[in-house]
Amino acid sequence: MKNILKIIALSVLFASCKSSKSAFVKGADVGWLPQMEATGYKFYDQDGTEKECLQLLKDRGMNSVRLRVWVNPNDDKASGHCSKEETVAMALRAQKMGMRVMINFHYSDSWADPAKQNKPAAWKNHSFPELLNDVYNHTFEVISALKNAGVTPEWVQVGNEIPGGMMWPEGSTDNWNQLGQLLNKGYDAVKAVDKNIKVIVHVDEGNNNAKFRTFFDNATAQKVKYDIIGLSYYPYWIKKDYTETIADLEFNLNDMVKRYNKDVMIVEVGGEDDKIQNTYELLKATIEAVKKVPNNRGLGVMYWEPQGARSWSHYALSAWLENGQPSPALDAFKEN
Repeated sequence: MKNILKIIALSVLFASCKSSKSAFVKGADVGWLPQMEATGYKFYDQDGTEKECLQLLKDRGMNSVRLRVWVNPNDDKASGHCSKEETVAMALRAQKMGMRVMINFHYSDSWADPAKQNKPAAWKNHSFPELLNDVYNHTFEVISALKNAGVTPEWVQVGNEIPGGMMWPEGSTDNWNQLGQLLNKGYDAVKAVDKNIKVIVHVDEGNNNAKFRTFFDNATAQKVKYDIIGLSYYPYWIKKDYTETIADLEFNLNDMVKRYNKDVMIVEVGGEDDKIQNTYELLKATIEAVKKVPNNRGLGVMYWEPQGARSWSHYALSAWLENGQPSPALDAFKEN
């Protein structure tokens, strides 16, 4: 009887793990959170009671976090931190709350995005063969540290918003042969730690099909290895309302799956914090667009720094109110 009960218990545990892994991803990039707390920022629920931030996000239907990693960051509260050690601590904290974890490598000491892809200072004078080793070793070291601490991330992003490549100039799209090698070194390092971790390659402006075809056609030609296409979607930055671009996003999501046979995920989205209803509708439409991708190949949606209140970050696209409470816009994750 005891053995039968044990088998039943293990079966239930396995089933719940399996279902949580296949559940639609609703998440948040929360890289600023440790520094918000360290500088005294307080988070409150709608009834005014102080509450732990990840719990507030979880209460709004979120089940995953995304954490960026910088190589040798400074101590600036908003543009520093996110070291290997801080990332491990944050990943452990999220996992203990039952949340799934994505790790996002910038391969820089601070922000890497379409406008800038600066190599870490320590790698500045390295030859290209040395840079290949740098990418492999840094990736392997961080993912190994996470695994040794008891957290195996479900997804790892190799590069952040890289339509023009990463680690310029060597890894620019002006030199696709080298960019392809750098991306494959990141992939190989992740899979060397755990072959089940899914690797994401991430491009911005998810409604721009031409940009994505150009990038991923080149990636295919260079035999770049990856599992998931990650997209950003910010109508704000292209000065259009989501209603003008959501059909293009939907088309692009479906085209990426058909053209490259890859799953897709919105790894960054955001709307204006002072346009609550519009941001709610943007999120609802984005979640619906991803869910509509056939055969469950649209994996999920992550909001970038929803808790990063403007009063602390000076960032206009958080989803947090001036009183320290979550914006009702985030209810879109719970309700859709």
